Amino acid sequence: MNKRVLITGGASGLGKALATEFLKQGDKVLITDIHEQRGEETVFELRTLGEIHFQKANTTLDDDWDALASWVSEKWGGLDVLVNNAGVAAAGRIDTMPMSDWEWILDINLKGVVRGCRVFTPMMKKQGNGQIVNIASLAAVANAPAMSSYNVTKAGVVSLSETLRHELSSYGIGVTVVCPSFFQTNLADTLRTSEQGMDSTVRKLLAGGKLSAEQVAKKIVRGANKNTFMVLPHIEGKALYLIKRYAPFLYNRGLADAGRKLRKKLERNS
Repeated sequence: MNKRVLITGGASGLGKALATEFLKQGDKVLITDIHEQRGEETVFELRTLGEIHFQKANTTLDDDWDALASWVSEKWGGLDVLVNNAGVAAAGRIDTMPMSDWEWILDINLKGVVRGCRVFTPMMKKQGNGQIVNIASLAAVANAPAMSSYNVTKAGVVSLSETLRHELSSYGIGVTVVCPSFFQTNLADTLRTSEQGMDSTVRKLLAGGKLSAEQVAKKIVRGANKNTFMVLPHIEGKALYLIKRYAPFLYNRGLADAGRKLRKKLERNS
């Protein structure tokens, strides 16, 4: 059976790659994004693969979510897969990052996911089935120094997903949460930071990722199809997850070293 799929942040990067993968397996796809031109260009590019639509939407606005639910209900009569993919990045030490940046990233990365789940859960309950796919990050597992706001939002997405997994399973609704490591995407374009050199560091890490967005997307779609709860696309991510769980002293020693190196670097720069 062909699924009806909604992907937020679907006009570029991982969202676009996910749209491609769902289309390839015969699903109908609605992508949303705040960038209207980019969204329309993506639809034009992918239209030969199957049925794809675009609606401009801001995941921080309740009215936009309500409009998406109305569109899905009127055009498709329901939704089978919700992919909460839209997200941004921020970096900074706890004593230097302004609260305005905290509020910005929380509203998009965490509350945006909450809004999507709240709006579409009633529809899926009524259907008696559905799959929610929340894109978190390996930052939810490995909490690197000077990334507190980003780490918190992604850890919150994992916690929300685990809660909903148990809350919604009796209604036939599955939940998948994804924790990728660095891969080739445009996340750095959204980065807010006051830390010297952080922008170039993040870009290098993303560019040096061992997997492409397309490879990550394939693993996500495969996991969603199987109702896998946690998808860790990267081998190093799986290893780090296991180290933190079974050898926490090694994990803590490694991140403590990272904190000391960060302090030395900042002191040299100052």
